[in-house]
Order: sequence, then C-alpha cells, then structure tokens
Amino acid sequence: MIHRKGISSFLLITFGITWLAEGILIWSGFRITGIPQMVGQFVVMGVMWVPALATLITTRWITHEPISTTGLRFGKSWKPYALTALIIPLCFLVTYLLTWALGLGGAPDWQLKNLYDLAASAGADMSTAPAPQLLAPVLIISSLLAAPWFNSLLGLGEEWGWRGYLLPRLMPLGKWKAYLLLGVIWGLWHAPLILVGFNYPGYPVLGIFLMILMTTALGIFMNELTLHYDSAILAGWIHGVFNAQAYGIWRLLFPQMHPIFGGHTGVIGSIVLLVLGLVTVGWLARRTSID
Repeated sequence: MIHRKGISSFLLITFGITWLAEGILIWSGFRITGIPQMVGQFVVMGVMWVPALATLITTRWITHEPISTTGLRFGKSWKPYALTALIIPLCFLVTYLLTWALGLGGAPDWQLKNLYDLAASAGADMSTAPAPQLLAPVLIISSLLAAPWFNSLLGLGEEWGWRGYLLPRLMPLGKWKAYLLLGVIWGLWHAPLILVGFNYPGYPVLGIFLMILMTTALGIFMNELTLHYDSAILAGWIHGVFNAQAYGIWRLLFPQMHPIFGGHTGVIGSIVLLVLGLVTVGWLARRTSID
C-alpha cells in the first residue's frame, strides 16, 4: 500500500524549501562557473539537509510514524562501509580511464595548470602554492581517507530522506518501478542548479536528463545496499564517498572533459554505475538465497 499522504508531504517540503532557497540564490546572481560565491556554496550544502528535515516533519507531525521506520541506524555490518570506500574510487578510476581512452577528456592536466590559473584569477597568491607534484597526492589521499567523512555528514541529510524515508514507501510499486521513480525524483531535485551550470555547463536542459540518468544508475547500487543492510546511515556514507571522489582530483586532471559524454556525470560514468548496480543486484540476490 502506497503511503500517499506521507510521500506527498515529503516531496512538497523537500522540493518546496530546496527550490525556493536555490531560486532566491539564482535570482540574486549565483552561478556555478569558475569559483562560485562562498555564500552560495554554503546554501547549496545546507539544502542537502532539506530531505532530512522533510522526513522529520512528515513523520513527526503529518503521518505520526516512528523514526525507527526511516532507517536511521548503522546497519547490520561494517563491511559494506569498507567495501564502498574501495569500490566507488575504483569506479571513478575506470570511468576516467575510459573518458581518457575514448578522447572525451582531453589530455590530463598533470601540472594542474587550470586549477592554478583559476586560483590566480580569483586573487590567490600562487607564489607560495605547493607544486603540483605535492598537491596531487594530497588531494588523492584526502579524497580517499578524509573527505568521505565530511561529505557523508552532508550526504546523510539527503539519504535519510531519499533512501531512509522515500524508498521504502515506494517499494509497494515493485522494486524496479520504485528504483526508477526515485532516480527521477532525485535527479529533478537538482534541476535549478543544473540550469545555472552544475555538472553540465552549457547544457542546462539536456543536463537535467543526464543527471536523472546518473542518479538512477547510482541509485541502484545505493538502494540495494540500503535495503539489504537496513541503513540510511550506510546510504549517507556511500553518498559521501561518491562526493569525495566527485569533488576530488578527477575533474582537476580533466578540465576539458566533455560534460555530456565524459566523466562520472556523463554517459560513460552512468554506464559504469549501471554495471556496478546490476552486479550488486545479482550479488545480493545470491547472498540472500544462500542465507
């Protein structure tokens, strides 16, 4: 049975607050080009917790459901956390190797010239900047060891809503319908930012469809693990590991990447994520049958 009242409340709050906040930001001149304004960056980070707020409001005052029904728990095991910390970076490596091999990313910017030029144009004193040979390893290590923890705190704000609250309430539609619908909803939620340059600069409308493709593909992997281990916190961790890579070294190495076909947000990335998701479906199905 579909919880229409709860789902409607959750979506109205989530989209209403997010799109209003981002709409005001965009109206005030915020664009995602170069180095976005700091205030805007904080607003964008803040709205990542709007789905969590919608979950709390909906369960507490609209449907009167216990918080225990929203998956706010660590889960059955620490193993999927460790596994994700290895698999997601490997998927990024495969994605960008394919992007490079297929000529969709240009020559790698090993000297990080684009990054240094961008920082200089913003007024940074580059005379004391570390050499690329030192900075690149730091960025790689940070994206693997430190950044996932910070990003998972932000990711949990989304995932307590998307996979903690919404996913289980869509499951009566059937697994694949629920997965597809959640992927579309999650992708559309990003639409205002995509219109002003997020992920697909120069392709504001087509970018929305590409974002939906990526969120649906990534969602298969996240949905499977979230449901199997009964944990929205795990979903937040996966989101954090993914974002740690997404905002790490890769786009700095490939600043000329084709926004539609290359990289983790393009067609290549979605194909890699789709394969990961389908392999995970088969793996967990076999584990369940054995158990």
